[in-house]
Amino acid sequence: MPLTTPVTRRPWELAYEGYDPASEPLREALCTVGNGYLASRGAAPECSADGAHYPGTYVAGLFNRLTTEVAGRDVENENLVNVPNWLPLTFRVEGGDLFCVDGVELLEYQQVLDLRRGVLVRRLRLRDGAGRETTVEQRRLAHMAQPHLLALRTSLVAHNWSGRLQVRAEIDGDVANTGVARYRDLASRHLETVECAKAGPDAVLLRSRTTQSRVEIAVAARTTVTVDGQPLDPDHLTLLEDTQRIGHEVDVAVEVGEIVVVDKVVAIYTSRDRAISEPGLAAVRAVGAAADFDTLEASHAAAWRGLWQRAAVQVDDEGPAGGPDPAGGPNRDGTPGGTVTEGAPNTDVVPTQLVVDLHLFHLLQTASPHIVDLDVGIPARGLSGEAYRGHIFWDELFLFSLLCRRMPDVAAATLRYRHRRLDVARRAATADGARGAMFPWQSGSDGREENQVVHLNPASGRWLPDESHRQRHIGIAIAHNVWRYQEMTDDVEFLAEVGAELFLEIARYFASLATFDPDRGHFDITGVMGPDEFHDADPGWPGPGLRNNAYTNVMVAWLLARVPEVLDLLPALQRHSLTAALGLTAGELARWDDISRRLYIPFHGDGVISQFEGYDALAELDWNDLRATHGDISRLDRILEAEGRSVNDVKASKQADVLMLFYVLSRRELADVMDRLGHHFDAEDLARTVGYYLVRTSHGSTLSRVVHSWVLARLDRSRSVELFRQALDSDIADVQGGTTQEGVHLGAMAGTVDLLERGYSGLEVGGGVLRFAPDLPDGIDSLGFRLYHRGRWVEVRLDRDELQLTSEATRLGPLRVALGDAGPDDEVELASGATVVIPLLVPAEVASDVPSEAPSEAPSEAHSEAHSEVASAV
Repeated sequence: MPLTTPVTRRPWELAYEGYDPASEPLREALCTVGNGYLASRGAAPECSADGAHYPGTYVAGLFNRLTTEVAGRDVENENLVNVPNWLPLTFRVEGGDLFCVDGVELLEYQQVLDLRRGVLVRRLRLRDGAGRETTVEQRRLAHMAQPHLLALRTSLVAHNWSGRLQVRAEIDGDVANTGVARYRDLASRHLETVECAKAGPDAVLLRSRTTQSRVEIAVAARTTVTVDGQPLDPDHLTLLEDTQRIGHEVDVAVEVGEIVVVDKVVAIYTSRDRAISEPGLAAVRAVGAAADFDTLEASHAAAWRGLWQRAAVQVDDEGPAGGPDPAGGPNRDGTPGGTVTEGAPNTDVVPTQLVVDLHLFHLLQTASPHIVDLDVGIPARGLSGEAYRGHIFWDELFLFSLLCRRMPDVAAATLRYRHRRLDVARRAATADGARGAMFPWQSGSDGREENQVVHLNPASGRWLPDESHRQRHIGIAIAHNVWRYQEMTDDVEFLAEVGAELFLEIARYFASLATFDPDRGHFDITGVMGPDEFHDADPGWPGPGLRNNAYTNVMVAWLLARVPEVLDLLPALQRHSLTAALGLTAGELARWDDISRRLYIPFHGDGVISQFEGYDALAELDWNDLRATHGDISRLDRILEAEGRSVNDVKASKQADVLMLFYVLSRRELADVMDRLGHHFDAEDLARTVGYYLVRTSHGSTLSRVVHSWVLARLDRSRSVELFRQALDSDIADVQGGTTQEGVHLGAMAGTVDLLERGYSGLEVGGGVLRFAPDLPDGIDSLGFRLYHRGRWVEVRLDRDELQLTSEATRLGPLRVALGDAGPDDEVELASGATVVIPLLVPAEVASDVPSEAPSEAPSEAHSEAHSEVASAV
């Protein structure tokens, strides 16, 4: 079994056996521990940054800018800062070499991430050059209840030797952002060390400051030592100090079989934190007041239990069981909740449940309740690495619904992050000749566009212009999240304070992009890029960007059509106040309505929606030849550029573009907006459109398979679940060959869980009705989860025979529940504290003519006629 493959040991444990330096970067990212305020990669404490190890620690929202000369121009990049390394801890026996995992003989090695408790455990038994054998066990956590605290316990056992043991525990300020290979030629030194000082008999302090943003960072560490259960006085600690590193060393006599335990409790504060006098003082006081390791671990585990009670998902498939009952009852293996028992034997196949739990774990420790009081967005790669420089993209779209159903206050916090940057977005729109608010494709500290000006193609070694900032659809994603939040929560106060202003200013921006073509009688939007990300220009059009990207135009029509509903939801006083403040007139609203009915949507002749105007004139690729020549063609743009060709010239997508419409909008919503635009788009058109793009997509993004699996859920269940399982593998198997080690793909992780819950249950929320259209694919027998809807928790249990819903007891009135397309007369009321059971008809097997193979060169335009059963199933 490859050492990158986790082994199945117990439910809730991501476990690795054996040590392999080549596997370490992936493990470090997957085994990150965090709490929303900060996170730390699962790196070996004794190792510094090198080719195998990268001990990165990140504080949410802490950015710094540096400038580098690239390809003859000065390029400024803002990065999420790798803060001083709190981990360093090593030891030596009898004056020998300091321990490093790469320099000893390993007799045993195991690394386990306990997802239930949020604790990373490392166990190893080593033999040094003198034949001495020692067992080391380390337990690590980022405290979920006290988010400024981290803790590391190291236990050492002498097996066949007695003698002197020296242990070093330090803080290292000599760090840089070097965790992404393709960024290493760029400036990376974001910190300057300000002070290294003793902070008490058993504590030290290191203070740093970012070079441009001038944020002060204080890291304080307390070290305590016990020998065979007896604590040592702090005067046994010897201070170690230089200009960028500080800590303690302890020298103790050890007898055979004795256990030495070194506990390191660390506090990190920055000058951005609230309710402090100064970060150094706050950090020193925090470590001084912190409890012992056992007490900290217990309270940390209790906080994680509370999160899992909200978030746990039960998925029963053909794999081994693991994870909790969503209601907090017994585990699926029959053991009482809160216990761990031995699981299935080791297997090369990671259970679906374990991967789902891992994905939820990373979401919860990045978007935890602690971010509610922070001014932060959710980075696309979480807080587990430096890819994308820690920036915030549209990936929030893929996790927002999940957050709304679990932690609506956290979902609202992500929108507040955008709202605080609304004035910057307004200025950006004005500078671009538009009105309203133009949000950046990549966002960081202050809301300006952080997208790189040039990017490196590793396949050719060339630095190329980067036009990704033209992905204006980021604004649509933000407005979409505002609308979904309102549907789920009915939080009119938030809409009045934050949501409506965001929504209206984004609507104003896209309306200002629309220009009327009197010859065609339609509005056009030009100069943009779609979600595809490959095409940034059309060879048949001289202007920048694309003409009439279908996803953008349809979503703008949807957005503008929602404006009257948003205004109607507001109380009259707030509505008048907001429209007056924005200068929103009846004439402007009338123009928006007109645009929403006459935006141009390009089609192929056979009813397939064209990705953009001019797409149908592009050349076809020989996909079979490309795969035979290159193997992995996910980054087709890089391959073609290295060959002197352009992906702009061909029909190819990195990820879903047109098909994103079927992911973002429900079937009813899409039908309504297409009718509004004057297009008849039925189930057969949908099937043809899905088939057309499915075979022309290289899946160069981890988000791609999530969307395609979702779209196929009602067209081809077997292929949907196949793509779902491939999406599950994205990070745990590092399917992109080295990207996960730079940071997990949080959008794809959340997207797989959302696909299970919302996609396969057919969950929709609209008009105050909780609507389900269940269709479990083969291999998934049942689902269980909780959701928070309009002030109450609802437990959902779904199998092939029935849907069971249980509402918690509240003083609220009943919820309205509907199955499929049921109208008001067929709705079911779910009363407070009650349970309803809805029998399900077993759906007939659906045949599909959606093509499964890529076109070899030039597919027929009379492409993939949908089977009538497919049409009736959509």
